[in-house]
Amino acid sequence: MKKIIALLLALVMVIGLVACGAKEEAAAPAATEAAPAATEGAQETSNFKAGFIFLHDENSTYDLNFMNAAKEACEALGVEYVVKVNIGESEACYDAAAELVDEGCTYIFADSFGHEPYMLQAAQEFPEVQFCHATGTQAHTAGVANYHNAFANIFEGRFLGGVAAGLKLNEMIEAGEFTAEEAKVGYIGAFPYAEVISGMTSFFLGVRYVCPTATMDVTFTNSWYDPTLEQEGAIKLINNNCKLISLHADSMGAPTECQNNGVPFVFYNGSAKDACPDTYIVASYINWAPYMTYSMQATMNGEEIAADWVGTLENGGVALKDLNEAVAAEGTAAKLEEVKAALLDGSLKVFDTATFTVGGETLTSYMADVDDMGDFVPETEAVADGYFHESEYRSAPYFDMFIDGITNLDA
Repeated sequence: MKKIIALLLALVMVIGLVACGAKEEAAAPAATEAAPAATEGAQETSNFKAGFIFLHDENSTYDLNFMNAAKEACEALGVEYVVKVNIGESEACYDAAAELVDEGCTYIFADSFGHEPYMLQAAQEFPEVQFCHATGTQAHTAGVANYHNAFANIFEGRFLGGVAAGLKLNEMIEAGEFTAEEAKVGYIGAFPYAEVISGMTSFFLGVRYVCPTATMDVTFTNSWYDPTLEQEGAIKLINNNCKLISLHADSMGAPTECQNNGVPFVFYNGSAKDACPDTYIVASYINWAPYMTYSMQATMNGEEIAADWVGTLENGGVALKDLNEAVAAEGTAAKLEEVKAALLDGSLKVFDTATFTVGGETLTSYMADVDDMGDFVPETEAVADGYFHESEYRSAPYFDMFIDGITNLDA
């Protein structure tokens, strides 16, 4: 029934979107700015139901990380929840959201970047339901009170993973396995989006923080989850003399290849310590349980949810998982704590412009597309005080440059 109503409301939505277009010139708000209250009155726990939309199933390390967080948060709050898996970045997402509304969910969460337009559509059509979307970019400018984005400063976690990788390179250099000039890491990226470029760059900067001679090759699969392409990417990098691998892709394809070839790697989202005990070093991940707990509790209490929430090392939204002492270089745990402390107190900035160049030049200015209006027009100065202000003007990353020292093998 609600789908029929939704179709009728779609005409109203189109008119509303035209009316909202005049807000494009507004200054970018802070990443934690709250939207206007969208709920009236609290909901009893027994009457509350949450719905979750996942791009893949538990075979994807990315989606499994969200699934585990949803389970943890819902069980801690004692609330009922419904899960929909293998929901593509298409109209299938809107259909899944509408079905969850029909099933009585008053809180709906989706986990993939490409879900955003369909979640935003559903939020406009079902204003009594709170829609929370991970990795999106439009909530802080859309002006839709019941639509919310969340992301995390995972670039800090990636940087820490890079430090662990750089220490391993140093150990291998000292053991005579290769020279400092041959210290090259490889990176398998999903898509050449800002989210991926920001992550791979922060990982590389972490490597260079302790191993300054390192370089990096990168290859892209153009898929969030494809075990075969990720395995082939690992083979490509290993054959190109990369001594260590990291990735932003969601299967065990690359880690398995690293294990088979004795190549150490730094993982993302989940631990591979048991599956790859001889080569896995550590994993960085976004812990989504704090956000899910916060946003569901706010919905139940009839309170505001931040339009654009950001997870950090400080609030537990960014973390490392399962350091493998058997593979990691000696002293890695202590060094990671030292670097983490510097990140927390602000004395260390991941994107310190004194630590990298672009086209041979120090980066002194960069206009970023922070107010994502779908037109890819940069409008916000992102460089100030000697560093690139990643995820400070919205939670989703907007660092999208290839810095010197990184070679795109697909270019």
